[in-house]
Amino acid sequence: MDRRKFLKGAAIGAGATALAAPALAQGGKQLTIVSTWPRDFPGLGMSAQRLAARIAEIGDGAFNVEYFAAGERVGAFDAFDEVSSGNSQAYIGPDYYWTGKHPAFAYFTAVPFGMNVAERNAWIAFGGGQELWDELSAEYGVKAFQCGPTGTQAGGWFNKEMESADDFKGLKMRMPGMGAQVLTKLGASTVSLPGSQIYENLVSGSIEATEWVGPYNDYFMKFYEAAKYYYTGGMHEPSASIAFGMNKAWFDGLTDHEKLLIEVACAEEHGVAHQEAIAKNGEYLSKLVNEHGVEVRSFSDDIWDAFGEASAEVFEETRNHSAMAAKIDDSFQAALRSYGTYLANFDGAFVNQRNRVLGLV
Repeated sequence: MDRRKFLKGAAIGAGATALAAPALAQGGKQLTIVSTWPRDFPGLGMSAQRLAARIAEIGDGAFNVEYFAAGERVGAFDAFDEVSSGNSQAYIGPDYYWTGKHPAFAYFTAVPFGMNVAERNAWIAFGGGQELWDELSAEYGVKAFQCGPTGTQAGGWFNKEMESADDFKGLKMRMPGMGAQVLTKLGASTVSLPGSQIYENLVSGSIEATEWVGPYNDYFMKFYEAAKYYYTGGMHEPSASIAFGMNKAWFDGLTDHEKLLIEVACAEEHGVAHQEAIAKNGEYLSKLVNEHGVEVRSFSDDIWDAFGEASAEVFEETRNHSAMAAKIDDSFQAALRSYGTYLANFDGAFVNQRNRVLGLV
């Protein structure tokens, strides 16, 4: 397969119909959406297109929706500025791409040793997370909602076995967000690449390892052609949540009903995207192993301990950035410990025993 054609738009094995490009509806208020994902990309790209189509559908003429995948209007990493400036009305992408503007944006996508999907949903809805997100985003003229968690992401693809923390020294790896800062402290050299550029850099040797999402999304990237060791349960993104970020002035100008339409559409896709990931990941992990000889590994306790020590330093540095960062970290950490204690004693205890009894691990 020609990967360039695929990344430009071939929906292969996604089990979904490609949406029209770029217009989705005519009439109503203009809603131009730019995405950080390639068109028709299984998982993330299809989720973004599904959300755009849903807004147009339930809006029933309220919005003239136009959707542009990464590179069709602006580059993946230019989506925030495109919307903040008002050139487009919304973006779909992970807010940790914008940590160069403010490091606390990472908390609204994923942070090392952070919350899983259930915990993050609780924090955003009932723990003050949405209010803090609104406060931070407003500084840049943006208003955002969650619109799609990936679940716990894989630790990454490597061309060698990672047996100790020392193996990260000098390693060239693609990883964004706070996770990249953690690896840097272990001696790795990290880069943040958009999805469309990862494969070519991995195959060429420009990078030696990469993380992306999980088995379903990763399968179609063909990373197994350059790296055979697949590490599960990464520390860096336990619940990566995608954002639907809107130009705040545009959003504030909507009627209450129009605002609710968008919020409801985002909430629906937030649930559907996670359900899809859970449903597909097991199937595609088997395909990676059985069809392509991928060797699944788990990081050792030594590596996890090193991740933990480096993460503590990263959090402290982030807190020192500003009062806003410290405020968000205070809220996040308090919620994590409250929710985590409960889940460990109930969900965690059950899952561990269920898996033991049924022989699932």
